[in-house]
Amino acid sequence: MSVGQAAAGKAQRDNIRSRWLLSAPALLIIFFAAIGPLAIVVLYSFMVKGDYGDVKYWQFSSDGWFNVVFERDMFDDTLGFAWANLSIFWRSLKLACITTVITLFLGFPTAYFIATRAPGRRDIWLFLITIPFWTNILIRTFAMQEVVRNEGIINSALLGLGLIDKPIQIMFTDWAILFGMVYVYLPLMVLPLYASLEKLDFRLVEAGYDLYANRLQVLWRVIIPLVKPGIIAGSILVLIPSLGAYVIPRVLGGGKNMMLGNLIELQFGQGRNWPLGSALSITLMVIVTLALLVYVRNTGKSGGHHV
Repeated sequence: MSVGQAAAGKAQRDNIRSRWLLSAPALLIIFFAAIGPLAIVVLYSFMVKGDYGDVKYWQFSSDGWFNVVFERDMFDDTLGFAWANLSIFWRSLKLACITTVITLFLGFPTAYFIATRAPGRRDIWLFLITIPFWTNILIRTFAMQEVVRNEGIINSALLGLGLIDKPIQIMFTDWAILFGMVYVYLPLMVLPLYASLEKLDFRLVEAGYDLYANRLQVLWRVIIPLVKPGIIAGSILVLIPSLGAYVIPRVLGGGKNMMLGNLIELQFGQGRNWPLGSALSITLMVIVTLALLVYVRNTGKSGGHHV
């Protein structure tokens, strides 16, 4: 090896070492702020629950994970499904998916409208879309109460039109949770869709019309395939927080219409079952990770640079 090659190798090693040293503070923050607490939660999920909360340290058990799906009868010790947990899982997944679909149907025409405006007016419309983010989610959820409660806007409008004789019970139901999540998470769908539509070459749309395609064919064959990364990104951005929603189900759903976030909080609070709460938290994180993997795989195939 020549002296020049040796010097180049040494310079490269010094460069790599300096990069590691420069990134060390950020890596330490990531470890102590994310990986460390996550490791503690994983460890707690395999421990024995304490008598008054917490866990019995270094006493390991798989009961936390077992109780996610199964439970034993307190009288005859028979084994059965934990239907309460499974129903909450189903409600969370159902409402999250429905929220994603509704925000997609509402967000796509909104994003298309903004993307087809004059460049000077797009910023105004985007500004209006982002205004809700200026307010805390708790305040926005309380504001939604004025829409869905018995004396709220929906019931008052239906009574005024003579369509109903008495107020419909929407508050403290799954419908109230659904309305709240659609309202809160709709901007998260609009913005990625706009980012894709804004870069769309509308000459391709004109070419579709020139080839005698109708509006539905142009939408399905031209526009949607080109903005697919934005659709996937917006769906993931809505689905993930919807699965772990806590404030909206707590305020609008009441005590009996819980979702996964509320069930986890219940186990760490009144339930005093930290291993089960930890196992539920990891289960939720696995579901979110799978959703992200689907997003990465689809954007990789479609060309994520479009977003």
